[in-house]
Amino acid sequence: MPAIRTARERAREELTREIKQEARRQLASVGAQQLSLRAVARELGMVSSALYRYFASRDELLTALIIDAYTELGEAAERAVAAEPDASARERWRAGWQATRDWARANPHEFALIYGTPVPGYTAPESTVEAAARLPLALLGVVRAAPLRPTPPGPTPRGTLPGQLAGLAAAVAPDLPPPTLARAVSAWIQLVGLIGFELHGHLVGSLDPAADFFAWTTEETADTLGL
Repeated sequence: MPAIRTARERAREELTREIKQEARRQLASVGAQQLSLRAVARELGMVSSALYRYFASRDELLTALIIDAYTELGEAAERAVAAEPDASARERWRAGWQATRDWARANPHEFALIYGTPVPGYTAPESTVEAAARLPLALLGVVRAAPLRPTPPGPTPRGTLPGQLAGLAAAVAPDLPPPTLARAVSAWIQLVGLIGFELHGHLVGSLDPAADFFAWTTEETADTLGL
């Protein structure tokens, strides 16, 4: 039986949502570096001391926004790859990539918050890790469930990379050969980087509009993985 929330708990949850909504608006207008609790409180008609009962510092508010952004993005990718359970692995891969781009284009400031320039003086706590892992794990799940076709061998991992891949495989994909895992991680980085280039205008004059290049890269990474 679900727990019954008190009126005070419901009011706190509602005001917490309003605080985060206003903070997201400020991300769009002044950026994460200039986000301040005082400004959020002022826009909500609150005294700053009252807002501190909800978020003890700007960094705590930033962490909440970061977790929300990672969670929303991860959920979008998860829904996309699960939407058609009978679809091929390649179709699910396409869906995950497209959902990621769609979310980022609809929420460019939140995407920049989690994948853009680090906020000076802020260090993301461990509490962000689980939410941050949702997107790459959704994509990795497509690869793990797929019957992969043979692909040309890539370069041999050297230096610290074999140990890094072994540790990562043990944590998230013990069933994947290290080269395949390395290609999956590389594909995730390409996805994030390509979207970042598009959103920040770095493809203007070359590959903008970027939809066709994005589609080509989606297929190229699928080929590299053997989907």
